Amino acid sequence: MAGIKITGGIPLSGEVKIQGSKNAALPMMAAALLNKGVTVLHGCPKIADVFVMEEILKKLGVKVIWEGHTLLLDAEQVTGYEVDRKLGCQMRSSIVLLGSLLGRCGQACVPYPGGCVIGKRPVDLHLAALEAMGAEFQEGEMLCARAGKRQESRYHFPKSSVGAAQNAILAAVCAPGITWLSGCSKEPEVSWLCRFLNQAGARIEGVGSQQLKITGVRNLHDTEFQVPADRIAAGTYVCAAAITRGNCILDQAPVEEMGALLAAYEKIGGQYTCNSGKLILSGQKADGFIPYLQTAVYPGFPTDLQSVFLAVLAAARGESCLVETVFEDRFKPVYQLQRMGADISVCQNCARIRGGVLLGNKVWAEELRGGAALVLAGLAARGETYVENRHYIERGYEDICRDLALLGAQIFKD
Repeated sequence: MAGIKITGGIPLSGEVKIQGSKNAALPMMAAALLNKGVTVLHGCPKIADVFVMEEILKKLGVKVIWEGHTLLLDAEQVTGYEVDRKLGCQMRSSIVLLGSLLGRCGQACVPYPGGCVIGKRPVDLHLAALEAMGAEFQEGEMLCARAGKRQESRYHFPKSSVGAAQNAILAAVCAPGITWLSGCSKEPEVSWLCRFLNQAGARIEGVGSQQLKITGVRNLHDTEFQVPADRIAAGTYVCAAAITRGNCILDQAPVEEMGALLAAYEKIGGQYTCNSGKLILSGQKADGFIPYLQTAVYPGFPTDLQSVFLAVLAAARGESCLVETVFEDRFKPVYQLQRMGADISVCQNCARIRGGVLLGNKVWAEELRGGAALVLAGLAARGETYVENRHYIERGYEDICRDLALLGAQIFKD
């Protein structure tokens, strides 16, 4: 399988611009189905998952045009409501097409979602929310739904779910009557979707809170929207600066969404300042330990950065404890890190990391963020590291090799 070759031991230095957000762009692309016209997304990341969503939309009749990093979606003529099974199974985000297809066509048929295997990721909250809004489901080899008649609906999410909240929002914006959603996820990607929809004519109140009031509108209208910067990609490069003890500048990093990660970076000795939209990192002393760090829903420490921070702690001093509370199988890269000399032991959802020296080796990615963690470990390791299965990493990073090379890393695609 195609991989990434890294020569470690080089402190990073330089500047890189942060790509558009994967987790914001995908539901916005799905939302374009609700507008019987043209939606323009500026700063859309050119990553594998976006290309898969593009192909899904094309098969549904949407005309798609790229102009640099601007994506034009013309959904005037939607010709179907069934998502291509092969494409839909390739990524988790295909599930949000349920809400947008119900809103546009009154019915939807999607495959059970795929994507990274990082633990149990059931769709029960998606179904419960949509059923509370009147949808009727038929489950078989595909997940099919039909919109029901209703004037008002209410649903309380018993636990935080970004995708389920986005699905409910997409199904509600063009549905008749008022939808009340409580217990909504406060992740930035939910708020960005609401802002995008409101700019397109939706009536969503309470954006940024756990309580949303959505008054249905007949139609959305054409709009242009800037996809926000990717907080997870930015966090990955913060960790890259830390693990190499480097000094880096991240242009357009969404600092206001990165509080928990930057707090952890400071705890291990990293320093940073912000100036004119740039995050300036000083990682020479970022080699300390954290007695206890736990992942949590936003604004807590993001589970999507657990793996890369695990790699940082494996190359630091002292003993750290990292607890995963969101996905039970986020410790997939531990075995690969151990092959590189990392001293990590896992018991249930807790990893104990005794920092030390990492050694280059041949390892393989099994999912997106774990693959990024192995790349970062390679940056710090003595000698050469080869990370197989780079296609996992390309699902979320536009060009991690290009970005890290701009910061001085010796890194190449193979």
